[in-house]
Amino acid sequence: MDRLKLSRIDEELVSSEVAALCFLCRDVINRKRLEGIVDAKGLFLRLEEKGQLENDFFLSQLLQTIGRADLLNLLETDSRRPEETDANPVLSDYRVMLYRVYEDMTGENLEKMKFLLSNKLGKAKIEACNTALDVFAEMEQAGLLSNTNLHELHTMLLEFDQQLASTLQRYREATQLPRVPRSSVDSQRVNTFQPSQPSDAGPSDAFVVSDAEPKTSPLFDHTDYYSLSHIPRGLCVVINNENFWGTGLKNRGGTQEDAKALHTVFTRLGFEVEVHDDLTAREMRLVLEKLGSRNFLDDDALVVSVLSHGEKGCVYGTDEKAVLLQELSKPFTSGRAPTLAGKPKLFFIQACQGNNYQKGSLPCPPKPRQEEGERQSRLEEDAGRVEGETVPWDADFLLGMSTVPECKSFRSTATGSIYIQELCRQLMRSAESSEMDDVLTVLTRVNREVSKREYLNYKQMPEPKYTLTKKLVLKFV
Repeated sequence: MDRLKLSRIDEELVSSEVAALCFLCRDVINRKRLEGIVDAKGLFLRLEEKGQLENDFFLSQLLQTIGRADLLNLLETDSRRPEETDANPVLSDYRVMLYRVYEDMTGENLEKMKFLLSNKLGKAKIEACNTALDVFAEMEQAGLLSNTNLHELHTMLLEFDQQLASTLQRYREATQLPRVPRSSVDSQRVNTFQPSQPSDAGPSDAFVVSDAEPKTSPLFDHTDYYSLSHIPRGLCVVINNENFWGTGLKNRGGTQEDAKALHTVFTRLGFEVEVHDDLTAREMRLVLEKLGSRNFLDDDALVVSVLSHGEKGCVYGTDEKAVLLQELSKPFTSGRAPTLAGKPKLFFIQACQGNNYQKGSLPCPPKPRQEEGERQSRLEEDAGRVEGETVPWDADFLLGMSTVPECKSFRSTATGSIYIQELCRQLMRSAESSEMDDVLTVLTRVNREVSKREYLNYKQMPEPKYTLTKKLVLKFV
């Protein structure tokens, strides 16, 4: 980025704004590298080291968050997006939420918060904190605060400022973090389906109707569900391509966070997890061919996740050579791997599938009723689209794509990809629930959560494809 532009922005920022920017960048730059920064120029140098200023968008997010949108004209941003959008950092919702709390916190409430934490953080550290952001940073270092651990902060805010507590509460609800006892969570989740109830039905009506049906039904047909009787359940293989040195593709910063999340979730679900880092196209094929020759007699299921760059119908090895999506599933068809026949085979692909961006729009009104000839024409058109796609031909496959064909997929270089992180979050939620939600229900939630947000002013729409013949319910072992 133009150093002259950065210098002009630096001249406009006061020290408190620089401190706020440093806090917002804590997911991108480690704490030690942020120490000693006294002006924006120092921060910009650290961001350049991390490759975060190759375009204007991350800096634009930072300036907008701290209320300095007036400086955006110095960046001269336009509507063009960089070629590898999924590699751009996305400012953490968690950090933005903490910044909003800091903005609205009075001096009196700051002192109350410092008093409540003095016995946990120590008097010296507390006295060195001049702002709420300083307090948050110390809480993070002490393990009292993180994007998945908000209990301590929420409890304190409830003591002296309900409005600040509600800011945190809205973030919790948006990210579906646990906050209340199980019975209350069930009640609230059921209430989200109120539009399907009569318009005059209250919350209690929705709870009784929606909650009663599954719990009072004595029928549970085990033949409708895949059997999960072995421990471990099977293998989860993650191909994690991060470094594309010497090619025309950028390195995929943040993908290690996806690999960690997948390892954590599927280990808890009872799978043995293998992670293969930085494989060429040939090495990817060899790993999958070797895996396909395994005796799966004592396995209940197979999970394969590929984290890489991609184009329509393929993913790339670290040598920028393509591996077709069909090649990923081919070694595991019933003809090639007979001991996997009748068992679920799950594939989750985090990769772009084209260069287009998705935009949002208002829901369309219902179409007029079509005549029979029109319906047949439409069906033929849909069938034509399916031809050439990579849905596995054999039974019991599920292919979860991070995006629809022709479109890009977004990834934060700090916190991982939008799709994989939401997938892991929803798998955890389902595994902890007393409900028997199958994997397709989980993926529907992933679709809803990912598609309702905006990323650099664009949308992302995941796409599951499947030939499953039964329901698959994944619970913690």
